[in-house]
Amino acid sequence: MTGSGDRTVTADQVMIDGRLRAATIRVEAGRIADVVVHGAGDTVPPVTVPSPAVVLPGVVDTHVHVNEPGRTSWEGFASASRAAALGGVTTIVDMPLNSLPPTTSVGALEVKRDAARAVADAGELSCDVAFWGGAVPGNVSGLEPLWDAGVVGFKCFLADSGVPEFPPLDPGELRAAMAEVARFGGRMVVHAEDPGVLAAAARPPSSAYADFLLSRPDDAETTAVARLLDVVRETGTRTHVLHVSSARVLDLLARAKGEGLPVTAETCHHYLTLAGEDVPDGDPAYKCCPPIRDRANQDALWDGLRDGLLDIVVSDHSPATADQKYGAKPVGEVDLQRAWGGVSGLQAGWTALAAAAREREVPLADVVRWTAERPARLAGLGRAKGRIAVGQDADLMVYDPDGTTTFRAAGMAHKNPISAYDRMTVTGRVVRVLRHSAPGRLITREETA
Repeated sequence: MTGSGDRTVTADQVMIDGRLRAATIRVEAGRIADVVVHGAGDTVPPVTVPSPAVVLPGVVDTHVHVNEPGRTSWEGFASASRAAALGGVTTIVDMPLNSLPPTTSVGALEVKRDAARAVADAGELSCDVAFWGGAVPGNVSGLEPLWDAGVVGFKCFLADSGVPEFPPLDPGELRAAMAEVARFGGRMVVHAEDPGVLAAAARPPSSAYADFLLSRPDDAETTAVARLLDVVRETGTRTHVLHVSSARVLDLLARAKGEGLPVTAETCHHYLTLAGEDVPDGDPAYKCCPPIRDRANQDALWDGLRDGLLDIVVSDHSPATADQKYGAKPVGEVDLQRAWGGVSGLQAGWTALAAAAREREVPLADVVRWTAERPARLAGLGRAKGRIAVGQDADLMVYDPDGTTTFRAAGMAHKNPISAYDRMTVTGRVVRVLRHSAPGRLITREETA
């Protein structure tokens, strides 16, 4: 996980323009200075990354809750960035909650940057970090100053966020915020679940995962996304739908993209690798909102990725303490309605995704596009991140597709040893990452398109 510095990396398989090729990458001052693709008769330098390992661009995870400052017992920049690097992630974009204060003003952004900078100055920031801003009731006038300060866009909720300091936008507030973001060319990213549908759903205290699923129905997502798309039609705001868990949203996305609306969408590692039928009762390591649904739904999400209706795959790493997750109850008896929702997937998620893609005969180039190139572009970081090309940051992952990884929650680098991937064994192993700088840096949006 050291910085790249000046070096030469040669491998039999380097992901360049969507193809694995024998190549040598020359790195100067942390940037890719040259990429030489080797032909069949070439004299090739000694291979430093032997087959079957491949060299890929480092993952760009645009959906990470670091929680520092304010809730650093849940997670922090040192632990989150180390988990990221161990999982092949070289850039994260931090969400504006659940830190205290939330990143809803320039002042709050500076508090968060100071916290991250202190970790970097101590040599403990293991990847680059960018930041989302937040759109909450009453801060419309503060959105453009946040954009000018370098956030990559603005997150909002349409239903309860789970923390009181980051309330949701009602329909009028959503329209006003999106109109303002459209005015200066920003981007809105939206947690789209409908509060009315959620309020009407049965929510009995229960440890049964089937009961939790009933409390977060597909209709909560489809109703919210339909309402959101109406606002996009009205305002023209560049809009990104977060963590799509219900495949029923795909028809709405297909219609919106067919109309030419400026809409993108993501799903998450856990929706593509874990199925509701396999989730044990009373174990909140698997609880997230929206939830992990059934296997048929998972198959449809994979189809949505292949068809271009879903654009990227991210972790939505949202950790919490054991007390927040379990309280005083043992595993198997936890009331899933009361437990904190969130999957800690920053270290394990990409490796599990790549293994699942291989089982489905999905090309590794597609996985790279969904997890590196497109997320970098979404966050306005595409000039430096997400590809192996001259001028890009030398953020590289060495990945052995034939290796084996067994995840152990107790051995993961994120702060709390809780993971839905615990005891899962998959084919494939992140060998190491090579970064353009050591330690990681605080970065800002480089492009708005």
